[in-house]
Amino acid sequence: MNVSSANVTVVLQYRDSFTKAVTKNVIVVVLGISINYINAGLIHTFSKHQIFYMNPRYILFIHLVVNDMIQVTLTVMLFVISYTIYKINVSVCCIFMLLVVFTTENTPLNLACMAVECYIAICIPLRHVQICTVKRTLMLIGLIWTTTMFSGLSDLFITLATQPLDFFYSRVFCLRNNVFPHPIITKNRHIYTYLVFLVIVWITIFYTYFKILFTAKTASKNAKKARNTVFLHGFQLLLCMASYATPKFKDVLQQWFPENFTDSLFAFYIAVQMLPRSISPFIYGLRDNTFRKYLKRHLLCKVSTNATTNQGDTGKTFVNHRI
Repeated sequence: MNVSSANVTVVLQYRDSFTKAVTKNVIVVVLGISINYINAGLIHTFSKHQIFYMNPRYILFIHLVVNDMIQVTLTVMLFVISYTIYKINVSVCCIFMLLVVFTTENTPLNLACMAVECYIAICIPLRHVQICTVKRTLMLIGLIWTTTMFSGLSDLFITLATQPLDFFYSRVFCLRNNVFPHPIITKNRHIYTYLVFLVIVWITIFYTYFKILFTAKTASKNAKKARNTVFLHGFQLLLCMASYATPKFKDVLQQWFPENFTDSLFAFYIAVQMLPRSISPFIYGLRDNTFRKYLKRHLLCKVSTNATTNQGDTGKTFVNHRI
């Protein structure tokens, strides 16, 4: 979220050459399409098998995947807009920013919930079925969206109350601070970020990780795998949280790499916005035995279908040629 905004600022202050700008946009678009294509395969696999959508663990995972797809699509669009259109209508930018805020803040909360589910499955296995039900999981997802919507909509309501109507018909560079400019919004944002994300979420991640770690020393292979999964959640969360420290990172990069500032910030954008969204398929899509089995089955069916279609087309061509 903040990285995209910082990248727009850099475009304005430090213009890339045409070739470099095209190269960066192609890289971002290709990465975005690739991540969304993989995630679409995961969603298709999830939707085709009842074993997944009746399991709270996979429901939380697929919610994270859908959230990542929305997040990647929005950040890629904003990245391309920052190099092409530059200014857009404030009302349109507000919609973009609200969706980006929702999906960005959904990620750490979803990761914390997934870590708690792993903790319950390993440390309280006898109560896992009673605690982690499909109904409660859906309610939890609703609570996640309610929490993040409260953060974003409060910015919108304050702006509606403090800005004239003409402001929403003007054109600005699509930055969160440009469409939600009131100082109290920035103050509330910092309080909300530190309280919810830096305290509650990280305490949850650390607590579940160490509880599973101690259990894994004397427990089964599944406990050790759950420990590694929570560790990956923590790594993914760390990358996501780096976006909230973008202003400080931007200053550091500008001091350390003044000649290659745009390139270093672009690399930071890839690491913070793209890399965390590519970890989700690895955590469950490849590491989870059950999901991997059904995903392979889906891919093999797709390959065999394509092969059959190609053979049919070849046969038709041969017949037409003989005729």
